[in-house]
Amino acid sequence: MPNRMPWRALAAACLLLGLSGCASQHSHPSPYWLTPEPLPVQQRTEVAIARLTEILHRAELTEPQLAQLHYDRGVMYESVGLTVLARFDFMRALRLQPDLAGAYNFMGIHYTLAGNFEQAYEAFDSVLELDPSYEFAYLNRALALYYAGRIDLSLYDFVEFQQRESTDPYRAVWLYLAAAELDPEQARAQLLLQREELDESNWGTWLADFFLGSINESELLLSVSQDLTSPRQLAERLCEAYFYLAKWHSMQGDAERAMQNFKLSLATNVFEFLEHRFARLELARLRDEPLSAEDGFF
Repeated sequence: MPNRMPWRALAAACLLLGLSGCASQHSHPSPYWLTPEPLPVQQRTEVAIARLTEILHRAELTEPQLAQLHYDRGVMYESVGLTVLARFDFMRALRLQPDLAGAYNFMGIHYTLAGNFEQAYEAFDSVLELDPSYEFAYLNRALALYYAGRIDLSLYDFVEFQQRESTDPYRAVWLYLAAAELDPEQARAQLLLQREELDESNWGTWLADFFLGSINESELLLSVSQDLTSPRQLAERLCEAYFYLAKWHSMQGDAERAMQNFKLSLATNVFEFLEHRFARLELARLRDEPLSAEDGFF
């Protein structure tokens, strides 16, 4: 289990964020600290997008070079939440270079979020055909199957992804979330066994402990302050913590608490994290809103 020094870490977090009124002797974390502050767009990302755009417009480039630049700019658009612009670039990259595995991976994610699951499966299949070592395609295909309601099939990919790095707590947690849809007791027993291999230095191990019942909700939120190095890391952890708390509340049948936590995850603006991406899809599911297979595509 991670080294637990929550009060000292909380004081460090308060100092890091420049918040007044925080003290290590408080019995509860500051409400200011637990409220996500949306991450601003980093200036260097904006500058990089501008430079890539200028190169694309002015330089004489080969098709593979153009494809790579469109892909790189798409990844940057993705990181700041400009998903339609990102999609344009990924599609352009694939037209120029049809064997670009990374672009298929991002397109598969976009298809999943739009509810266009068949095209998502095809995209992730293409990734693995082009590059069998692209292991995150297993996770993303598993997520597409999971959100399509094909839980039994998703487990094959979740297991494959988890076994490729058994010390990664996030892989174990996602396997648990999918398996729990079919058999909660067996899923918990499986996570309990996998817990022995998890990396103690990875903050995500606290998530595994939470789903196992070793810690409660308050302790999980306090753990977010453990060994912080930057305000960005705090936002990233809050994005994850609130997402998985929402999943837990949803599993308990508390849709209102789940929706509150998904909204808090979205409020961090950590656009490139899968937790942020899928929080909106989770909200749509809780509201029983249909996903349009054509939503946002052209």
